[in-house]
Amino acid sequence: MLYGIVGAGGFGREVMPLVEMMFMSRSPKEVELVFVTEQKFNETHVNNHLLMTMDEYFLHPAKEKYFNIAISNSDVRKRIATFMLSEGAIPFQINALNRVELANNQIGEGAIFCPFTTVTSNIKIGKFFHANIYSYVTHDCVIGDYVTFAPLVQCNGTIVIEDEVYVGAGAVIKQGTKDRPMRIGKGAIIGMGAVVTKSVSAFETVVGNPARPLIRKKASSV
Repeated sequence: MLYGIVGAGGFGREVMPLVEMMFMSRSPKEVELVFVTEQKFNETHVNNHLLMTMDEYFLHPAKEKYFNIAISNSDVRKRIATFMLSEGAIPFQINALNRVELANNQIGEGAIFCPFTTVTSNIKIGKFFHANIYSYVTHDCVIGDYVTFAPLVQCNGTIVIEDEVYVGAGAVIKQGTKDRPMRIGKGAIIGMGAVVTKSVSAFETVVGNPARPLIRKKASSV
């Protein structure tokens, strides 16, 4: 079986050891772990793992080809996932050995849970979700597809996060209520260290404490 991590950048290199630990009891003859990229590089290996192009990955003789995508950009992740699935590759979930998941959760295909991440109970998470180190999701949250949590994100209870949202490192999202869940709209960006105390519109970028929409100042003419 061939397991490919698409993306050999920083996050990919962090994720590969988690996959190694997941398969530590398996023989190298049973499971081959490789990096996959969209373009050809001069390097043939990254951190002692073979670096393949997409074409090389699909030409590999393995009958079963699995993949995950270690790229934070949700648009790129979505595009690659769509292509890989159309070619018959199978998504697999990556879990750090010390991640914690409690009860009654639904987690979509292709998620990545890095070390010290936590998912508590009664949570629904879409496909190709990223939870970087020390991030957590608590009860009754609904998270869409291709959502990215940077390190130390605190996603408290009864929050709806729509597709393709990026949440920056150290951000805190205040808990909602059953009648009024906190909602983060599709494609929104939550800045690093932001404290989100009210809902965020689709494709809006918010920063600060409390989080407010980012307003870019125009350069003054001299």
